Amino acid sequence: MNPSHSFLTRLRAEWAPSIPRELLAGAVATFALIPEVIAFSFVAGVDPSVGLFASFVISIVIAFVGGRPAMVSAAAGSVALVAAPLVQSHGLGYLLAAGLLAGAVQVVFGLLKLGVLMRFVSSSVRTGFVNALAILIFSAQLPHLHGAGTATWAMLALGLAVIYGLPWLGQRLQLRALTAIPSPLICVVLLTLIASGLGLPLPTVSDLGRLPDALPLFGLPEVPASLETLRIILLPALAIAMVGLLESVLTAAVVDEMTDTPSDKNRECTGLGLANMAASCFGGIAGCGMIGQAVSNVKYGGRGRLSTLFAGVFLLILMVALKDWVSRVPVIALVAIMVMVSASTFDWKSLGTLVRHPRLSSAVMLATVVVTIATHNLAAGVAVGVLLSGVFFAVKVSHMLAVRAEDDAATGLRTWRVSGQVFFASADAFIEAFDILGAEGRAVRIDVAGAHFWDITAVAALDKVVQRLRHHGCTVEVVGLNAASAVLIDRLGPSA
Repeated sequence: MNPSHSFLTRLRAEWAPSIPRELLAGAVATFALIPEVIAFSFVAGVDPSVGLFASFVISIVIAFVGGRPAMVSAAAGSVALVAAPLVQSHGLGYLLAAGLLAGAVQVVFGLLKLGVLMRFVSSSVRTGFVNALAILIFSAQLPHLHGAGTATWAMLALGLAVIYGLPWLGQRLQLRALTAIPSPLICVVLLTLIASGLGLPLPTVSDLGRLPDALPLFGLPEVPASLETLRIILLPALAIAMVGLLESVLTAAVVDEMTDTPSDKNRECTGLGLANMAASCFGGIAGCGMIGQAVSNVKYGGRGRLSTLFAGVFLLILMVALKDWVSRVPVIALVAIMVMVSASTFDWKSLGTLVRHPRLSSAVMLATVVVTIATHNLAAGVAVGVLLSGVFFAVKVSHMLAVRAEDDAATGLRTWRVSGQVFFASADAFIEAFDILGAEGRAVRIDVAGAHFWDITAVAALDKVVQRLRHHGCTVEVVGLNAASAVLIDRLGPSA
């Protein structure tokens, strides 16, 4: 095969398997971004243009340097929650400086290949993360419906009917025209025309905040270059970096599962860092992967980097060149899209598996959802989920420890055969399994061929058993240590 032809084939597969679908999917993702980005800007305490510019820059940069094609990244709610206290206490300049530092931390994280740490996030935690996010996305739309009149509810019903009905109708009637254009785009155009034509008193995008009226300008954050500045931004920057990494890698994992394709998580970490550094230099807030928008992008055909790139480009076009038109889009049209995104994001199968899966796994999933919703912090929910997963795993493994005693009537030798894992959670059970008084004055052998000693607590437990046996007049022999356990005990066990 011609090398140049092979290169072009790989390039097209990575960037644009189908150019029309990539562009349309990216456009849908853009409309899904607008209401959330504006809302998140208010959460962070900054002007909507700060979030919109950030989303444009992040999408453009990460399309080229990210590790997950078809993934959408932009200004995100979790980052906004972390950023809000810094903005309130020190202003936008310090937030931009923190974003710049957070991006640098994320680049280092990726270069050190620490993305492998995501393997410690169990499937139950990921499911809880996705479900909690879907609920938060839906709940974020409720303020737009509070006290709504008949016209608002009617337009919402019409929007949902268009979003769900047109694809179904197109498949039933085999009309490609109804399936080629994503129904959310049709929803936005149709509801805008109806609202404008009938003069309906509905809130519009312009009511959500001031939209950008010019291109973003490059410039470093206007803060003093001093140790005091570093002291102010260090902890917020680390929080922004960790929250962003967590959400981006989890979002990449969700897209991996949806598309049955792998992605480079370490490259995604590095790419996110570069994107956040660029966004901070263009006056934008730091961001991360947006699971709702990524799901929407993939759902409507996005598979390559072109959809991510176009989501950013189209956002800028809408915000600047078509600002007057976008400002007339009724908010309820965007609400309809976000309701669809939340429904698509939620893992409905997980409701049925709650009773079929092990209870501890279901408990981890539910805890992740509850904590996330209670705190409105995805990072907190995932942290609790990971912690519970580790605790439950440790408890489960500790119960697999077995110590069995065997006596040789001819020689009087007592042999204890140990099997299983000996570590901090099972060390006490290991000690208690030995009948020290029953073996007093006898020759004792502890056979650990079927066991593994993992940590200093396990070594201390073995040493304690040996010391107690010797104190009661026993001669003790430890046999069967595997290589790893032997090395650990040689280093840490003074008498074992």
